[in-house]
Amino acid sequence: MPLDPQTRVLLEQMAKANLMPYEAMTPQEARRQMALGSCFLERPPEIFAWEDRQIPGAQDSIRIRMYRPVSATVLPVVVFFHGGGWVMGSIETHDVYCRQLAHASGWSVVSVDYRLAPEHKFPAGLEDAFAATRWVADHAGEIGVDERRIAVAGDSAGGNLAAAVALMARDRGGLRVAFQLLMYPVLDHRFDTPSYRENATGYHLTRAAMIWSWRHYLNSQQDGDSPYASPLRADDLSGLAATLMMTAEYDPLRDEGEDYAQRLAAAGVPVTLKRYDGLIHGFARRTNVLDRAREALQDAANTLRGVGG
Repeated sequence: MPLDPQTRVLLEQMAKANLMPYEAMTPQEARRQMALGSCFLERPPEIFAWEDRQIPGAQDSIRIRMYRPVSATVLPVVVFFHGGGWVMGSIETHDVYCRQLAHASGWSVVSVDYRLAPEHKFPAGLEDAFAATRWVADHAGEIGVDERRIAVAGDSAGGNLAAAVALMARDRGGLRVAFQLLMYPVLDHRFDTPSYRENATGYHLTRAAMIWSWRHYLNSQQDGDSPYASPLRADDLSGLAATLMMTAEYDPLRDEGEDYAQRLAAAGVPVTLKRYDGLIHGFARRTNVLDRAREALQDAANTLRGVGG
């Protein structure tokens, strides 16, 4: 499909801004650039209540932000992990999207400020993500959520963490994940798929930027072989939660997301795969400039409403 016209305009605006590529920046510079860019997203919808908390993490305390769209006593809950290549991003950069998702779906959302690389390499952020998900399950009654309907979700590197948390929950036991919402996730430590070759440059996320992100995230190349770093490398995907997989046509990560969806389906996991033709990596948060991003938000919300206990 041709590039979505609104996406083409967005890419032209990015080119005019002459932003430094991530692979040419330090992690600190990249974080500042992502934080600044997040200031230009859509104004968030009104929401019934939200609060920040500190909860026990895998090592130190973790900050979470909890959103409640309505006053109902018990709500299903999405535990959300932000994107940013494991290096960038925060509760703040994804605040608007989490509010939008809660508002559109009627689900409570818990956004997790996991530890970032390279200061905290694999599996530090993942262990925080798992600890936060377990905390939500263990404190479901206290925070007013349904422990039978806990979903994990994330975009890009956050989608990687969500998929890995679902694997860990199955493997470690004692935690049930009811659903996975995976938005153009990172799923394999490799850079040679057709979508990597087709979309290596020119579409916002580049192959070089992904190499930069993985280099900061992993302690060694061998870490990339772990299914908790590269969920696509897991030998067995049976018994995982039902999944909505969202991919973008002009995204280096397209093929690994679609391969994962196919492997999940082959393992008997209920999967909906939706490729958003004409769009680029990172489109979901850009609801202020992309009509298809609003469509994707509604797709996610509608799917969540259908998740049973």
